[in-house]
This record gives sequence, C-alpha cells and structure tokens, in this order.
Amino acid sequence: MITRLLVANRGEIARRIFATCRTLGITTIAVYSDADADAPFVAEADLAVRLPGNTPAETYLRIDLVLDSARRAGADAVHPGYGFLAENADFAAAVTDAGLTWVGPPAKAIAAMGDKMAAKALLADAGVPMLPTWTEADQVTGFPVLVKATAGGGGRGMRVVRDAAGLAEAVAGARREAAAAFGDGTVFIERYVERGRHVEVQIFGDTHGTVVALGVRDCSIQRRHQKIVEEAPGVLPPRVRERLHEAAVAAGRAVDYVGAGTVEFLLAPDGEVHFLEMNTRLQVEHPVTEAVTGFDLVRLQLLVAEGEPLPLTGTPPADGHAIEVRLCAEDPAQGFRPATGTLHRFTIPGVVGEFTPTKGLRLDSGVVDGSAVSVHYDSMLAKLIAWAPTRAEAARALAGALARAELHGVATNRDLLVRVLRSREFGAAEADTGFLERHEEVFAPLLAADQLPLAALAAALAGAAGRRASAPVLGGLPSGWRNVPAFPQVTRLDGPDGEIEVRYRLDRTGALADWSVSPATVPTGQDGSAADGDRAPDVTVVEAAPDRVVLDVDGTRRAFRVHRVGSEVFVDGPAGAASLTELPRFPLPTAELAAGSLLAPLPGAVTRVHVEVGQRVTAGDLLLTLEAMKLEHPVLAPTDGVVAELPVPAGGQVDTGAVLAVVTEEDPR
Repeated sequence: MITRLLVANRGEIARRIFATCRTLGITTIAVYSDADADAPFVAEADLAVRLPGNTPAETYLRIDLVLDSARRAGADAVHPGYGFLAENADFAAAVTDAGLTWVGPPAKAIAAMGDKMAAKALLADAGVPMLPTWTEADQVTGFPVLVKATAGGGGRGMRVVRDAAGLAEAVAGARREAAAAFGDGTVFIERYVERGRHVEVQIFGDTHGTVVALGVRDCSIQRRHQKIVEEAPGVLPPRVRERLHEAAVAAGRAVDYVGAGTVEFLLAPDGEVHFLEMNTRLQVEHPVTEAVTGFDLVRLQLLVAEGEPLPLTGTPPADGHAIEVRLCAEDPAQGFRPATGTLHRFTIPGVVGEFTPTKGLRLDSGVVDGSAVSVHYDSMLAKLIAWAPTRAEAARALAGALARAELHGVATNRDLLVRVLRSREFGAAEADTGFLERHEEVFAPLLAADQLPLAALAAALAGAAGRRASAPVLGGLPSGWRNVPAFPQVTRLDGPDGEIEVRYRLDRTGALADWSVSPATVPTGQDGSAADGDRAPDVTVVEAAPDRVVLDVDGTRRAFRVHRVGSEVFVDGPAGAASLTELPRFPLPTAELAAGSLLAPLPGAVTRVHVEVGQRVTAGDLLLTLEAMKLEHPVLAPTDGVVAELPVPAGGQVDTGAVLAVVTEEDPR
C-alpha cells in the first residue's frame, strides 16, 4: 500500500494529485526548482525537496535528481503527473528498479506508444483505423498533409502542407523544431483531414486484464494545434461513440495497458474515425471526464498501482455535461505570446470545488494572488471546469464565471475563451479544429473601444476617492471639490491603444457635473448600440469608493470593481475588464529610447551634445543632455549604430516630440 508519494511535477498538476492523496491519507512529497520555491504546490506538500536550478532541463527533467529526492524523503511511490517525465519509459523503469511503486503504465507500454510510427503499425494490426501515413516526402500521394514529430506532442513540429511545393521546407522545419523540443528530429507525414474534429477516449486498465473506456471527450477548439477548450461527453452519433470506445479499448489491450491513458482520434466530416496517437498518462482535460462519470481518476491510478481491480467493467453512463478551458498567461496584443509578471489578483467567482470531482464550477489552479509567472515553464495558469445538467448550461456558466473573473497583473487568453464559449458555432456543437482560423471575431477583446471611457472614468473617480480617503486633513470635503468649480479634474491614463485623458467636474454637492474622455469615444448601451444615437450618455455617480464605483448611465446602473497596485489600475465592469496605468500629473524627464529617432519627451533646451554625426555608439551611450523643469534629462543611444543626425545644437530649444538625434546601423558618410 502506498503511504508516501512523490509527485515528479509542479504547479496545478502537483496540487491536483496532492488533493486526492489527502483524502486517502497518503503523505505527499514535492520537488521544486528555485523558481518555484514560493509556489502554492510547495507550500501544500507535506514534504518538499529542492532541485537546484530553474529550467526544466536542470531540475524536473533530471531523473537522477528526482530519484535522489524520493530516497531522501522516504517515498515509497512516484507519480509523474501529466507532463515532464510522465511519458518517459526510462523514468518509469528507473523508478521500478529503485524498488518504488510507479503510478503509471508499464515502461514497455510507454515505449511502445512513444514512437508514433511504431504505435501506428502495432495498432493497425489490432484493427484500429488509421490515416494514410508516409515517412518520406517522395512517398506522399495526395494533399493536404500534416507533418508531425514522431516524439513528443503539444503541436510542436507540426506543419500543414497543401501542395508539393512546400513539402520539403515543411519537413525540414518540422525536423528542426522537433529536435529542439524533444531531442529527436524524426518526423512523419499523414493525410490532413479538413474540418475534422479532435476527439479522444479516456481508457483505464488494471493488472487483472481489464481495460475500459470512460467516455469520449471533444477537444476540437485548438490554437496552433494546442487544445484550449475540452468537453465531455463529445456530441456524437451513438454508432460513432461505440466505434471510438471499441477502437480505444483495442489499443489498450494491444499493449497490455495498465493505469490511465488517452487514445486520440480524428473524426472526419463523413463520420469516419482515424487514430492519431495514444498518450500514456493522465491528460490535462481529465476533469471533464471526472465530472460526468463521478470517478476520481487520480484515486483510480493509485488503487491500480497498488494492484487493486478497477471498480467497473464497462463504460459508465454520462451524467450531465462538462466543459473545461485552459486559462493561460498569454498576451493577445502580442499574438498570444506567453506573458510573464506578477498576478496581483486571481479571483474567479462561483467556484464550488478545487482539484477533485465537483458538480458546478471547479478550479484547478497552480497560482494564487501574488504568484509570479516566470519564463521557465508552461503558460497555463489554471483550468476552469463547469458541470451542468445540459451542455448549454455548462457553456453559459463557464463563460459567465470567466467574464466576471478578476485577473490582474498578467495578460491572459480569458476574453478569447469567453467569446468561443458564446459563439453560435460552438453552441451548436459544430466546431472543428479549424474554428479559430475561420472566426477572427473571437480574438476581439470583450471590452469594446466605445466602452473604455466609462472604465477610465471609474478609474479616475476611484483614484480621487482613494486619495481623499488617505488625506490627513479636510476629509469632510467631497472628493475633487474645488473653490473654482469651472476648472475640471484631469486624470491621464495609459490604455490599450495609447494615452487617455479623463476630465470631470463635480458640483458643490459632490455630484458629477460634466465629464469627457479623449480620445473621445461615445459609450454604448448595454446591448452594444449607441446610448441615444451618437449622443454621449448622461452619467450620474451613485457611489465612488477607492475599490468600487457605481455609475448611473442613462438610467441604468453599472458597477465597476477597481483594484489599484501602484500606478496600475484594473477595472472590471459589466462590459469587460480594462488594465490601465495612471500617468503622473507632472511627469519627470526620463531616458527616451525610441528606435532610430530619439524624441524630446517634453519642452526644454539642449544643454550639451556629447557626440558628433558619423560617430559609432553602443546602446546606452550618452548622446546629449536636455534640460527641462530645472532637471537634466539624459538622451541615450537605444541600440548599437552610427549617429546619422543631430538636428538640434547645444543651446537649442525644443518642443515635445522634436527629433533630438537619429541613430542608424549604417554610416551615413
């Protein structure tokens, strides 16, 4: 019997496994890198062992260090989680050779499925349907095709090719990417199915010869071949569902499978199913299967590893519907590149459970308020799962919780997920793997540009209320009250599309007399239409506190939650969220590093010129000094290059935005 379990993983994966261990009375052991020393999963573990270093290669992927940690902490079992070493046959064998219980499939099964080409051949003999597949470019007999890495997954090394002209370069690029990601540049080519759906079957096997299917998941909503929305049960005709169950169980039996695994398929528009790959681990999306079956899959893993038989012999009926989204630290403004930073607030309303099967809204998260999101690991912050009696209810509840979530400090893909869940095609269960390529509208932020003025006004009013609350004197005066009432309050904010200036005036009672936002945009009504033609709405301040502002907009009250961290202001309202930065009223000069042309940040005089035209400089070199407001402002070279222009001599006066110098890579002479 397992009494002390080491989890060879991190983040929400480790927290998920720890949660089940606590219910079973199993002592938990974490391993952690230096970057994860203060992470929630480390604090939750009963014991934790440091792996010196930061990157996965020097910490979590070191089999020797993980096994040494197990020995030092007195572990009698190892769970690999569902990443890093989870599908490493050498790790499974090493754990077993060390006399520890391995919570996962046998090393032989992992090795058999790890080579995708060998797996295809093995399962084809077992009767599992396959797509036409080739190992060399000159063997391909038709297009389009998909180039795939033999090792690994997660979309790395994948290339869609639609004609013979691009095949050679796609194969070469896929090999380079696969070699960099997995240490193995081997690729293969298979027929690409247009408008296909990505479906998968959760299977489970035990040491007594039982292999069962626990239902079908639909994971078709993908970006760059990576899943972002998953659901169970997949909306399928009964005969297709049965065919998938049969094929998945056949795949498991072909390799004497033990433990949790996932067999992935491509469902063509004509209803034909084709094997893609088998993942010999628990999947990220397993919570949706738990929600509709009621089984704790981690508990089943542990019981099977102890030699217990599975408590079922066939596919259980699905109860209701569950949908999961992967909430990731990604910047939509940068093409959804991974984002880093500090999560000042991470709050999702309505959550009724975490990490174990739950009816309602479940959160599996690796972060909390104050967590640092680093460059070293995957960008996924959390999984949010909604269960409801019907699919439509689950989608609505999940979208609503995401829209109301307070996610402050790090850019995320939240708005994209909400728009997908609320789209017509997803609601009709018609989405396929090309959904995002066909629907550019889902990439738009939830907060429309014409709603930003109200969010900016709320930020300004909350800021004034906060300053008034902290003022040591005259606290009885209304916030923003002036002896000269005609002169407005002015707050400057940096927004998603540049600087925003909020001007407002309060009357002697503290009521909002008038307001304006520039650049001017007319806020719309709640239904998205203009409040009254092109007329700016009438706005009354109902409440203005440092963390909450309520505005009456043309007779409809709108509440805004405001959270300030330094100069950053996060506003969450009924139309969406805004991340703003309050700019100083009297900004001090700072080094201006514009590419090529260096611009004056404010009016002043050039007091000294330290270089000459044609001089080679390096990034950070002092070019000239600007004096403004009795302060000196150094103008530095933004990059290595040659000084091409110095249009303002020493003693020259400049206005804001004037060109002070131009640095190029070429010598102008």
